Amino acid sequence: MLALGFAVAATSAPALAQVYVNIAPPAPIVETRPVTTHPGWVWVPGYYRWNGSSYVWVHGHYANPPHTNATWVPGHWGQGPRGRWFWRAGHWRY
Repeated sequence: MLALGFAVAATSAPALAQVYVNIAPPAPIVETRPVTTHPGWVWVPGYYRWNGSSYVWVHGHYANPPHTNATWVPGHWGQGPRGRWFWRAGHWRY
């Protein structure tokens, strides 16, 4: 049986729910990057998303950086309290 826990971050930013999963995510799928049609756009790799009962692959895509010097830091699954897995979302670094 899967047990999920939710925690809400207490910050001045909008509250984000953190999902904990007892099952480790599968190994990432190696995707072939298509050629971009938008010069300067950055590849955002695919990742596994938890849908409440299983992991679902979200395909990678190109994204327009918000600033010239912005770089994409990919999201990743980490292991937290009592061995449960949690998703740390990708974000732009300036």
